[in-house]
Amino acid sequence: MTKVIIMEGNGDFAKEIAEQLTREGMEISGVTDDGSVGLEYVRQFSADVVVVGMVLKEIDGFGVLDKLKEIPGKRSVIAIGNFSDDALISKALSKGAKYYLMKPVSAELIAERVKEMTGEVKPAGSTGGFRERRMAASMDEKISNIFISIGIPASIKGYGYLREGVKMAVENPSIINNITKELYPKIAEKFSTTPSKVERAIRHSIEVAFNKGRIDAINSIFGVRVYIGTEKPTNSEFIALLADKLLLDAASGN
Repeated sequence: MTKVIIMEGNGDFAKEIAEQLTREGMEISGVTDDGSVGLEYVRQFSADVVVVGMVLKEIDGFGVLDKLKEIPGKRSVIAIGNFSDDALISKALSKGAKYYLMKPVSAELIAERVKEMTGEVKPAGSTGGFRERRMAASMDEKISNIFISIGIPASIKGYGYLREGVKMAVENPSIINNITKELYPKIAEKFSTTPSKVERAIRHSIEVAFNKGRIDAINSIFGVRVYIGTEKPTNSEFIALLADKLLLDAASGN
């Protein structure tokens, strides 16, 4: 059973997260709004995952991330906070967080990320075991890290749709040639929405990244100068490029 420690300054939200994770079959080892108390929980209990809010009593989230590295044991960390500044998000990730989720974020999404990190999410249509589930979680982490680096926040709907589209294109590259008739409908079915809403949300996600002026970061992801100025890719172009990037990384062992 996955054990989780929650450090969150908003008591009501902390309770909501704990209740959701419990419903998902996880064990809550401790809940607190105090960073120093949370660190003591980590020392006492062998938690698999630590959810760290950035605003805490005594020791803030960044301080907690620093001190977690000093405590023996292996654990995954999810950071949650209100800030959208790219430098602060990168700081949280560099200090050991595997995910940074920007508020408002649902307890359901946090539970989903916890399951991804602990290998409890089974890829759609798969009957494989832990290794396959762990590979799927690793793919999600890689895609999420790319999205963060290019300025696509997890708080917008298109984030999940775009991530699912990239995963589908990695598993079946030819699907990109049928984006309207196959890829959008499959994503829509998974998220209980419509293909047109999927298309618009993905388009919005891409525009968010480009409107933030992250073209240099986007080009650095691909290793070449793909885009310049205000030029924006189509949904299919962007998904195909990201899928190709991940396939090449996998082939080279990255």
